[in-house]
Amino acid sequence: MKSYSIQEINEVLKGTIVGDTSIKITAPEQLELAKTSEISFIGNKKYEKFWYASKASAAVVNEDISIEPGENRVFIKVKNADLAMSQVLELFAPPTPLFSINIHPTAIIDATAVIGVGTRIGAGSYIGPKVQLGENVTIYPNVTILDECTIGKNTVIWSGAVVRERCHMGNDCIIHPNATIGADGFGFRPDPQRGLVKIPQIGNVVLGSNVEIGANTCVDRGKFSSTILGDGCKIDNLIQIGHNSNLGRFCIMAGQSGLAGSVTLGNGVMIGGSASITDHVTIGDGAIIGGGSGVTKDVSAGATLLGYPAIDARDALRQWAILKRLVNESKK
Repeated sequence: MKSYSIQEINEVLKGTIVGDTSIKITAPEQLELAKTSEISFIGNKKYEKFWYASKASAAVVNEDISIEPGENRVFIKVKNADLAMSQVLELFAPPTPLFSINIHPTAIIDATAVIGVGTRIGAGSYIGPKVQLGENVTIYPNVTILDECTIGKNTVIWSGAVVRERCHMGNDCIIHPNATIGADGFGFRPDPQRGLVKIPQIGNVVLGSNVEIGANTCVDRGKFSSTILGDGCKIDNLIQIGHNSNLGRFCIMAGQSGLAGSVTLGNGVMIGGSASITDHVTIGDGAIIGGGSGVTKDVSAGATLLGYPAIDARDALRQWAILKRLVNESKK
């Protein structure tokens, strides 16, 4: 079991220690569940009140925390407790699944594929013709990577994921289980004789570096050219990204949200859970779309929208307050 003194943890965090404890820290945990040998965090002053009932001996806290840790307890004060706690979690993270050999004998690797130094490929995986895997790529068991794909160095692809033909991803990406990169876009047109006619989707998907794609998420290939996700995009589980969408750098999409075809997101756009964006909409840099919202028209940079259909968040909150008052009055 890993254990660290407060001083050893603070060597990583480089914060300010307030208080003292002789107890070795064996794990991180949330305040209400923490045991005596565990460290927690307080990222907002409104959670100060929960510290007194917690059994944690230590907490990573923001610099503006006003309470004292108490006897045989300690705070490590930092500028951003949430970011600092991520460093603590890295300290205690268990090892990832082991590979007894780098290339499992049951993996099928085409003779024309190029495999980088240090790359590991798990049991039952398929690497197709002319695929290029960079250095130190990790392919867990039962992954499929089809013809002419390129995967950048240090990328990790978890079991069950499928990367279809001619798709490309940069360095340091993470593709979680059962994600699909490059499935056909949803393209059909009615025909009097043949019913719904499938429109060929001949493009691909291009992921930048440091992109993370959640489990069971689908990123569809472009109809003509590419569906693009810029560097640093973080995509949650169970998300649909439609064909020919173009995401800027560092966009975030929360679970069960979706983009229809040909949506454009600027840099740093944040989309809440279950939000839906209709096709051919452009959302400007830094805009925020609240959870459950439905966006049907372009959104200016820096705007915050809520509701269905989505409107300025302040207007939406006013409308909801008025409706609530009307309902309450009708009950009198």
